Amino acid sequence: MPTYIAWLRGINVGKAGAGRKSVPMADLRDLATGLGFDDPRTHVQSGNLVFAARGTANALADRLEAAIRERFGSDVPVVVSAGKDLAALAAACPFAAAVESEPNLVQIAFARTRPGKQTLAVLEPYLTAGERCALAKGHLWAHFPAGIARTKLTPAVLDRSFGTPVTMRNARTLHAVLELVDG
Repeated sequence: MPTYIAWLRGINVGKAGAGRKSVPMADLRDLATGLGFDDPRTHVQSGNLVFAARGTANALADRLEAAIRERFGSDVPVVVSAGKDLAALAAACPFAAAVESEPNLVQIAFARTRPGKQTLAVLEPYLTAGERCALAKGHLWAHFPAGIARTKLTPAVLDRSFGTPVTMRNARTLHAVLELVDG
């Protein structure tokens, strides 16, 4: 059965009822099991779920979004990626040198649609603090050498440029999830 990764956007991973969009990881694993997903695993308290299932990535994301809405009462955007593609995606990082020294400042965007070449042109005016963006393997990568606290490359800007909700993960998290997929 194929392995997938669900990337949840903007959740509070604390105790159930502990605030807006609260989705504790133990409850997320239980929810995935209830949906018939096999071997659900999470990476720390991160909003990343690795599981095995049959179906398309978008259909699995739809099922998970609906189940989260029903169980937790929150609309949480979910993007699902195929586990078989994750190693090649990580290896294609266009900012490999930066990953070696500052993996938390290199991020990859996950969305239900792939960015086109025009996406880079749309994002260019928002790169005001030395950020760099590049496309590789159908994903947008960004390097934030000055950190992400003051960037103008906000979730709202990314959502508009992709035409769908986008969630980002840093290279350190990507590699940790890859270990879960491979393990």
